Amino acid sequence: MHASELAPMSDREFRGFRDLVYRESGIHMSDSRRELLIARLSRRVRTLGMLRFGQYLALVESEPHERVEMLDRIVTNETRFFREPKQFEFLESHIIPQWHAEAEKRLRPRRVRVWSAGCSTGQEPYSIAMTLLAHLEGWDVEVLATDLSGRALRQAMAGVWPAEKASEIPEKYLKAYMLRGVRSQEGRMTASHEARAVIRFQRLNLHEELPELGAFDLVFCRNVLIYFDVASRTRAVTRVLSRLAPSGYLFLGHSESLLSSGLRLRPMAPSVYTRTAR
Repeated sequence: MHASELAPMSDREFRGFRDLVYRESGIHMSDSRRELLIARLSRRVRTLGMLRFGQYLALVESEPHERVEMLDRIVTNETRFFREPKQFEFLESHIIPQWHAEAEKRLRPRRVRVWSAGCSTGQEPYSIAMTLLAHLEGWDVEVLATDLSGRALRQAMAGVWPAEKASEIPEKYLKAYMLRGVRSQEGRMTASHEARAVIRFQRLNLHEELPELGAFDLVFCRNVLIYFDVASRTRAVTRVLSRLAPSGYLFLGHSESLLSSGLRLRPMAPSVYTRTAR
């Protein structure tokens, strides 16, 4: 082996990373994800001047800041605007009219709180914000956007995307809440001040006890649970549901289901649930 060549990851080192990742995040890394782990950590290991993954494993086990850096590199931040559009159609056609009717009868305040858990680079919380602002004029709208990845959150907070992403956004929302970049931002688009103003970003780990967040009318936790095993998935969902208002709605990804989980939830639309009476 050349003096500067990175040694292959041993079985023992892989098990060490796998166990550490699970302990810190609840993410289950099967043997099939070994090459993915190697690919995502190799550059960092080389940047630090290390020749063995075992050296890096020892570092992340002892240094909390480096553990955050490691998790940033291994999580998948795949997202897009208005992903799973039928769920947004259900929000527009069923949930928002229900809120308006309840507000007219003084059964609820004109206030909505939404949690985007696993917000990635921001397309989901901005999609939510645009939808709510367009249909709830004069209401107090708050969107909490959280993610395990600090790197993804920084991108989300910037609120800037390539202009070609505009094709993912319905025209009515694109014109109202997105601005075309000029000069140094040419070829990009950015969220309007109105959309930015209702979103708050926070790093949060669903594998840990949650801070006090209050209750939410909607929780979007889409395409997050697929990375957990049964035990960590159950813990994460239990924590999420503890922050869902009694009449609130939980949105999951289409590849995720809770019908066999034993939780008291009733399906309302594809991968949309509400609580059942206890």
